[in-house]
Amino acid sequence: MGANVAIAAAKFGAWLLTGAASLLAEAIHSAADSANQILMLIGGKASRRPATAQHPFGFGRDRYISAFLVAIILFSMGGLFALYEAWHKFQEVAEGHPNELLESAWWWVPIAVLGFGIVAESFSLRTALREIKAVKGSDSLVQFVRSSRAPELPVILLEDIAALTGLVFAMAGVSLTLLTHNGYWDVIASGLIGVLLVAVAIIVAIEIKSLLVGESARPEAEQRISQALTSDPALERLIYLKTIHIGPETILVAAKVAVAPDLDSATVAAAIDAAEARVRAAEPQVGPMFLEPDVWRDEDKAELVSEK
Repeated sequence: MGANVAIAAAKFGAWLLTGAASLLAEAIHSAADSANQILMLIGGKASRRPATAQHPFGFGRDRYISAFLVAIILFSMGGLFALYEAWHKFQEVAEGHPNELLESAWWWVPIAVLGFGIVAESFSLRTALREIKAVKGSDSLVQFVRSSRAPELPVILLEDIAALTGLVFAMAGVSLTLLTHNGYWDVIASGLIGVLLVAVAIIVAIEIKSLLVGESARPEAEQRISQALTSDPALERLIYLKTIHIGPETILVAAKVAVAPDLDSATVAAAIDAAEARVRAAEPQVGPMFLEPDVWRDEDKAELVSEK
């Protein structure tokens, strides 16, 4: 967040000195990123509140809400403003107004600021990739973004990629404007930045919306839970298993397990307690757990087939 604030200030300063549309688009982009970092911090703090009677499963999804607001800010404050600025500058160039960048004695400032921004964002992206590598396993980056149940790293990854690409667009636009004395290059760069931010915002919104609606645990986590439930002979089979993330690191588990019909209630209760302990040991992210003992009947088999 501190880096984004500093970069935003530098971009705003360069825009004030030169009037370059792509600089203003990038300055607004960095300001939006700064606001997004604040939102993610607020969401992370809010999600750690203890559960209440009104919110018995806690506030873990506050992190999803913050990430969804990031998408809205990136779309409106970043993408739509950049597109508006591109259209505004296009009209000025088309009407023959003098290009402020070409007339400014500070033409070199945007080059320096954008060069600094590219270096800074490259380091930021490298750090994000290093953090992601430690948790993504064998998944590709696309698979990681689509399957991650924690919103922060995917959002930061997409923001960093958008930031670095936007800086390259801005550098190209400013450089070509200075070289060719054609203001349309600056307009094109601003427009490309706007399209880029809108596209990234839509991707973020789609992924976070899925988390807000409720996603199951990852397949490997469900496999560990299933194996833990069925590793006791007292539990004959798993009739069904349903999981949902009520927070990035908290999984709610609901399952029906078949027990032998001749077992007494004390034995069944002990088997259920032992199963809960095994599940929590196998998958530490499991939070609330509801296990229903039952006997295996033909209608259960029919129900499973219809669900598939």
